[in-house]
Amino acid sequence: MMELLAAVVVATLLLAGALFALVAAIGIVRLPDLYSRMHAASKAGTVGSGLLLLAVGVHSQDFSIFARALAGFVFFVLTAPISAHLLARAAHKAGYRLTPPSVRDDLTRAQRNGSRTK
Repeated sequence: MMELLAAVVVATLLLAGALFALVAAIGIVRLPDLYSRMHAASKAGTVGSGLLLLAVGVHSQDFSIFARALAGFVFFVLTAPISAHLLARAAHKAGYRLTPPSVRDDLTRAQRNGSRTK
């Protein structure tokens, strides 16, 4: 019975991770500008990769491998959004602008108002 439960958990994690990875890939292809694409890649890609990593950890049925997979998931969650933010900020400083459907650009507005940004 435990083997069936573990198989169901692994299958659910794999399907959810694959779905998030698919959404990230579609977002990268379909979204209009660099910032939107980066958002799709960092958010959905992080969750998808993390769920797939957890599926591998559960499937291994070894606590040390599961602990490493869990540590990798935490690492993904902590680092991917921060690196995406820094890349987006560097792209903004390099001159990549938002597309017209974008609602607001707070960084440009802050620069116009004289606020200091590092």
